[in-house]
Amino acid sequence: MHTTEIVLIIAMLIIPGLAHFYIKSSYNKQKKIVLDKKISGFEVARKILDANDLGTVYVVETKGELSDHYDPSKKVVRLSPDVYHGETIAAASIAAHEVGHAIQHKEGYLYMKFRSLIFPVVKISTQLSYVVIMIGFIAEMLNLIYLGIGMVAVGLLFQLVTLPVEFNASKRAKEELQKFDLITPKERVGASNMLNAAAMTYVAGVVATSLQLIRLLMIANRRR
Repeated sequence: MHTTEIVLIIAMLIIPGLAHFYIKSSYNKQKKIVLDKKISGFEVARKILDANDLGTVYVVETKGELSDHYDPSKKVVRLSPDVYHGETIAAASIAAHEVGHAIQHKEGYLYMKFRSLIFPVVKISTQLSYVVIMIGFIAEMLNLIYLGIGMVAVGLLFQLVTLPVEFNASKRAKEELQKFDLITPKERVGASNMLNAAAMTYVAGVVATSLQLIRLLMIANRRR
């Protein structure tokens, strides 16, 4: 294994780890700060949804930590227990972010529509990509190896499309929290830090996948 490959592998492991540590530390810090208004993540989500004519979107509790997400197929905002019940900066920020996705869905946000469109292809590609690459190496079929690498690249495309979706949802969250006076000016700083940290995990994912693609191409080129 070449030195460059070793460096790439180390970077692929470290970068996502640092991003995860960053969001966890930000989350742990902001979930200790109780909002002056003492409103829960559920109340924040419900308030923003109703104000945007999204009364038909439900807000429900789901299991896990940082498992919060918006389900566009069922039009449901799912919040983890700490966010659903929490009256903290972290809870308000995450709830508003997920509602931001619901607003995107309502408005037909271009990048969200494109992401939903390519998701079935991406799911199959990412599941089969490394199987195809492995078969290519075993059978010494270079074309099959490059096909597998191309399938990995499809996953990278999905991650790249996800970036503007997530950044836009965070931008909307900040605007909605401010518009409806759900947090104080002082609390906005913590909310912004929380949302920025969350966005960095997606950036780290893009970087890690890009490095993996470079590594795979280097290996394939050596086989030529």
